[in-house]
Amino acid sequence: MTMAEISIKEAQGLVDEWIKTIGGGYFSELTNMAVLTEEVGELARVIARVYGDQVAKEGDLRKGLAEELADVMWVVVCLANQTGVDLTAAFEASLEKKRSRDKNRFK
Repeated sequence: MTMAEISIKEAQGLVDEWIKTIGGGYFSELTNMAVLTEEVGELARVIARVYGDQVAKEGDLRKGLAEELADVMWVVVCLANQTGVDLTAAFEASLEKKRSRDKNRFK
């Protein structure tokens, strides 16, 4: 299996295994929420510098878009794991909600 073929459920398992065997355990939910906010800010910095009107300063683009998106995904998976959320089921429900609610919205 390549990383490109990992399901959301498998990603949740891989993150959980890493946290429990290497990472020393989960941060508290509140701390992870703060970390998520920090990671989203770093993602916003890249978007603003690459796709927006801001000009990058020295070191602003040390990490790229893909890495920042992956960092956000990592923390979201951590929060899901530690709160018992099945992200596959949650994503399927969200997609279905959008399909039914918004089916004619953008025509």
